[in-house]
Amino acid sequence: MATVARFEIGFTRFLDAEGEATQELPAFALDPATLIPLYRAMQLTRAFDTKAIALQRTGKIGTFASALGQEAIGVGVAGAMRKEDVLVPSYRDHAAQFVRGVTMTESLLYWGGDERGSNFSVPREDFPICVPIGTQVCHAAGVAYAFKLRKEARVAACFLGDGATSKGDFYEALNFAAVWRAPLIVVINNNQWAISVPREHQTVTPTLAQKAIAAGIEGVQVDGNDVVAVHDAARKAIDKARAGGGPSLIEAISYRLGDHTTADDATRYRDPDVVQQQWANEPIRRLRNYLARIGAWDQEKEERLLKECTEQINAAVEAYLAIPPPTTTAMFDHLYATLPAALQEQREAAQWFASHDEGGSHG
Repeated sequence: MATVARFEIGFTRFLDAEGEATQELPAFALDPATLIPLYRAMQLTRAFDTKAIALQRTGKIGTFASALGQEAIGVGVAGAMRKEDVLVPSYRDHAAQFVRGVTMTESLLYWGGDERGSNFSVPREDFPICVPIGTQVCHAAGVAYAFKLRKEARVAACFLGDGATSKGDFYEALNFAAVWRAPLIVVINNNQWAISVPREHQTVTPTLAQKAIAAGIEGVQVDGNDVVAVHDAARKAIDKARAGGGPSLIEAISYRLGDHTTADDATRYRDPDVVQQQWANEPIRRLRNYLARIGAWDQEKEERLLKECTEQINAAVEAYLAIPPPTTTAMFDHLYATLPAALQEQREAAQWFASHDEGGSHG
């Protein structure tokens, strides 16, 4: 029997759990001016998470999906993107969205059930949050193919969870992007849990990165708690895609330290001792240790940063709470450029009922 092909998946880590370098660092990681903005973005995301959960618990927003322990993935990838690129996120990617220019007030509007929060003031062509599992990979493949057809040097970056790699949408989109050699990077946040389903019950493949092999594209695995490794892999994949080298897949190994969402109670299906052990690997402490080791960070800077994050978040919350709630007809206003006749009739009916409602219910 002849061997017709061989494949391998590489794993990259530059900083260990204590922030010690495990190998020679890429050039950008030697410059604190590059790393400190990544650190700031991770801290801001974590502080926002804490506030958002408190807002949900007090009824100020709806169900919220925390990125606790996974901040390095969104920050590392988004930090490698250009302004003209397009982000296609899932529902746990506000870290990337904030780096891209989405405001915290816009994010709170979205989680508060107001679609005006998806009308981003800065990254106008970035996609809104996708809640259905895996469908955003198809959207991203289409966006990337459009860039190729238009001969634009732009890249689409798509995020999904480990559970989404079990969906047909993921495989189909990967295959199309590969055939089209579309400028796409697909980032798997392997946080070990698809709600209550552990990774080992999702798939028996040794890695999720090797799923790229079936599509004929490059797949790599990185330590998703090491923002240097994530940023390095993203830069390489994005540069390759922009130069016409086609799509790539990055599997970032992380751990979901919090519940799946605020509607979940992970203590029902996870061992608390394992979760506690995973805290030793979280990304913020790791980068802070490294920055302190090279003399670029200290306690005074840390306290100043945390104060700034608190002030920014409080201002965003105040702005969010001051926005009048959407009108009854708002549910029709973010679906079509021109509303179909049938929905226009429904909109008019909703408007009539709203104008004749003096506070009672029409149920």
